[in-house]
Amino acid sequence: MKKLLSYITLIAALVFTATSCTDVLDQDPVSSFNEKVVFSDINVVKAYLGKCYDRLGGNTNNGILGAREDLLSSATDQTLCIHRPANYTNLKGTLSPDQLGFFANTGYAGFLYWNNIYANIQNINNILANIDDVPTTTTTEEALKQRLKGEAYFLRAFEYSMLLMNYGGAVIRTEPFKLGEDFLTITRSSLQQTLDQVLSDIDNAIANLPASIEQGRASRGAAAALKSRVLLFCASPLVNGGYEATNNLVSFGTTGQTARWQAARDAAKAVMDGTYGNYGLVGTTDDPPAVLTEADINTYANTYFNIFNQKGAWNKETIWGIQFPLTGGNVNRANIWYGPNGYHNWGNNDPTEPAVRQYEMADGTPFVWDKYDPGNQLERKATAAELAADPQRNPYVGREPRFYATVLFHGAPWQQRPADATGFDPYNKVQTGHFYNTDGTVKAYGIDTRQGLIESWNGTKNGYYLKKFMDPATVGQYYANTNTWVEFRYAEILLNYAEACIELGGADLQAGLDALNMVRNRAGLPDRVTTDQAQAREWVRHERYIEHFAEGHQWYDMRRWMTAPNVIENVYEMKIKEFVNGDMEWKLDLNAMPDARSWASNKYYWLPISRDEMNKAPQLQQNPGY
Repeated sequence: MKKLLSYITLIAALVFTATSCTDVLDQDPVSSFNEKVVFSDINVVKAYLGKCYDRLGGNTNNGILGAREDLLSSATDQTLCIHRPANYTNLKGTLSPDQLGFFANTGYAGFLYWNNIYANIQNINNILANIDDVPTTTTTEEALKQRLKGEAYFLRAFEYSMLLMNYGGAVIRTEPFKLGEDFLTITRSSLQQTLDQVLSDIDNAIANLPASIEQGRASRGAAAALKSRVLLFCASPLVNGGYEATNNLVSFGTTGQTARWQAARDAAKAVMDGTYGNYGLVGTTDDPPAVLTEADINTYANTYFNIFNQKGAWNKETIWGIQFPLTGGNVNRANIWYGPNGYHNWGNNDPTEPAVRQYEMADGTPFVWDKYDPGNQLERKATAAELAADPQRNPYVGREPRFYATVLFHGAPWQQRPADATGFDPYNKVQTGHFYNTDGTVKAYGIDTRQGLIESWNGTKNGYYLKKFMDPATVGQYYANTNTWVEFRYAEILLNYAEACIELGGADLQAGLDALNMVRNRAGLPDRVTTDQAQAREWVRHERYIEHFAEGHQWYDMRRWMTAPNVIENVYEMKIKEFVNGDMEWKLDLNAMPDARSWASNKYYWLPISRDEMNKAPQLQQNPGY
């Protein structure tokens, strides 16, 4: 049996390789022998489809959806990729069909690469074109066939949604390309036609999928969550006249936005009503205590952190995600990718200072950097006596629970140090600052800085590390992660619903705030109360920023809201001094700029089609501005 399963997997991999390493305009058909083998057994089809799940992340070894060394959030204002910052060409004014950088087939954002997406669509189309003819002998096999068809429709909808939300109108293809076809007749469809295709595939997926399914495969709930996400994007300012209003490749025009907000609202509400499965937030949504104790903060923080640290059965909030086994299959190295260099980790995707300041205080009031020195946005100083009297003089004390679940800052507790580092840190607390004598001379360099004595080249360049997605029980220096990447979760559905309701206003506004407040209460924060639509809009956008920090949502949010020019700014280093007498200093050093950034052109709201693809199909219309 083991040999048979290995053979099945190998055949599926061979067939996939034969069809996935080329682009949309240069597809070779599966050989008749391999096609005959694959579509003669429903279990082989299942293995073949499993490779299509893998290829949602691109065609490279690092091409796993979501979990990757360089995060999509580093293409936004949220985090800094310390190893390849220039690769984020959208932040450098260099993004072009010839210079895609992060968005090319590098293994870091292969899931957004036009060519890779179409390679996977070709494989999915091959399955849909042949699956009805696969023989079955039992009712169990027939049920599996129907389920696999539903999964294939979901995967195609997912891929076309990636095209829609990153490129606009796509080349719509629902049948496999065949050798000898005239590819010069292929053209892009409008944004509306692309949306219609996505929604059609989602409907077909829902019609064929069960409510529950083996973990890691898409259920009808996953399809419904995708529908909610896509419809929210399509209701947003960018595609409703905000940019190139008359270009139907990237815009629906200036009419019909209200109906699109209503569709987004209704899609989210259907998930909330349990139409596609029973989902909910983990933790409590009761009103939090008026004053959170340290124990309360830890409880709320751990609840949130553990959403991303699931290793076994998924909790009720997870609608769909990516599984990672300890050996074999997909590989997640989050701990070594993101962990502090003082643990022999690589320190990538570090939260920026403006992002850190977005996190509220534990009582729900805004964090105010210059609270103790009005007008000074760069420095904070506090003596030991002042800190004893008011611990919140330390900017990392008294913050909301999600801050402690997401960011590793100077003094944050983390793992036990490796043997060669325990002498530098017997307390297992992150050191992103330096230690000073009272006369101002350096006593010791922080072990997690670029001056530290453990792999200093991997140290943070701006004073923080990303805690979210890592596993405290995994020693990243030696072992891979097994915690799930959560792609769709119930909190997103609530915030999708909240935003759509708030944008509709009127009687819907309070319903939107109610959904928003469920997410806040779960995080230990008090309700938002207002009747002002503009204020409510500001709040829901803030909540999405914090709740989905580093998950990739900000890439879509800052584009669909057209706020990128307002949030993209240079990254500076937070320098921290901890004195032996207990005094502290924090300084945002404008002379230490690890990454110069700008939003040079609104054409970057859309990715360009690569030059290679345009050369093969010159009749394809390039996105505006390129």
